[in-house]
Amino acid sequence: MPRALLLIPTTSYRAQAFLEAARRLSVEITVGSDEPNVLSASNPSGYLMISKVDISETITAVRQFHQNYLLDAIIGVDDQSVVLAARISEALSLPHNSVASVSAARNKHIMRERFKQAGVPQPLYDLFSIDNDLNVIAARITYPCVVKPLTLSASRGVIRANNEAEFIAAFQRVMKIVQMPDIAKDDSMQKLLVEEYISGTEVAVEGLLSKGKLRVLAIFDKPDSLEGPFFEETIYVTPSRLPMDNQRKIAVCVQQATKALGLEEGPIHAELRINEQGFWVLEIAARSIGGYCSRSIRCTNGREQVSLEELILRQALGMETYSFQREPQAAGVMMMPIPRAGVLQEVNGLQSAKGVSHIEDVIISIPIGQQVVPLPEGSRYLGFIFARAHRPNDVEKALREAHAQLQFEVK
Repeated sequence: MPRALLLIPTTSYRAQAFLEAARRLSVEITVGSDEPNVLSASNPSGYLMISKVDISETITAVRQFHQNYLLDAIIGVDDQSVVLAARISEALSLPHNSVASVSAARNKHIMRERFKQAGVPQPLYDLFSIDNDLNVIAARITYPCVVKPLTLSASRGVIRANNEAEFIAAFQRVMKIVQMPDIAKDDSMQKLLVEEYISGTEVAVEGLLSKGKLRVLAIFDKPDSLEGPFFEETIYVTPSRLPMDNQRKIAVCVQQATKALGLEEGPIHAELRINEQGFWVLEIAARSIGGYCSRSIRCTNGREQVSLEELILRQALGMETYSFQREPQAAGVMMMPIPRAGVLQEVNGLQSAKGVSHIEDVIISIPIGQQVVPLPEGSRYLGFIFARAHRPNDVEKALREAHAQLQFEVK
């Protein structure tokens, strides 16, 4: 029976989905985490303690585990763990993306440099240190611009500035964000990326790479305006309502970007903007879509229906995936934004929201009584709403109606 090592943070929502997919495929899963598990003693092949700090120690531990329980694939779920997965796979001679390629996808400045060398259309950019004179920088850059950290995800710490005063305030605010206690500290946190603001329609692309060839699984429309000053994502809807010619050009753009980074295998998640000047690659991540959002992607071969996690497992283990195509129905997810900072006291209207036509589920992912923090400092959403219908317009309408039923009391 094949076995995969799943590197997954303790805060991730994805573990259960991967375990269910593995059960369907009769695949053994070992969960690698930097947190101890009370069941590890009774199930030594099911859990493996790893260190995200001491890489050599982790590789030694996995080598020893590999001698007792043969591993066929290493799968990283988030931005940090995909780099570790590449390092371990390299050490065990398992199929993998190069360490350099996933490291480039993780560091936004290295990504920009790779795109520049390959001619990938992208925003103009520059890199600045915390030691630079902000007044000098503010006087010479072009506005509007976007200030962002090098390694954070989900729009955390990303701020638009329209003039010199806003730029200085944004830069100082982002520098405080990267020093927050929950963020791993490294040299990249001493510098920030400043990019040209690209206006236009934004889309997300979910795909799988095999020997460098991109297979697009879904293009998501983002119907809500993302103009700043913060870039909190809300609604994703697939299939895209863009003209097919535009969708083909998006796929070509993403393929060009993955090639520029040197990515060869596994899932990718891309963000692009489209305007009258063309198609612009904002970011590529060497991982699948985050949070519960993967539920919005289901594929079928006409006989059975599979999740995104099952496709990822199949591809990592060399199983057939090409007979599976995205389901005929339209689907979407709404990531519920946090209205203000405070403690979540109560959520009302949950049953009404679930009763809206075409709504499949509503999940509140932050427990009552817990602190909530909006962007740009925060990194979590209040929850997720899922919808399916025959048409993308009906999905979007259902998501908005369901969200309108919810009332969040935050104090």
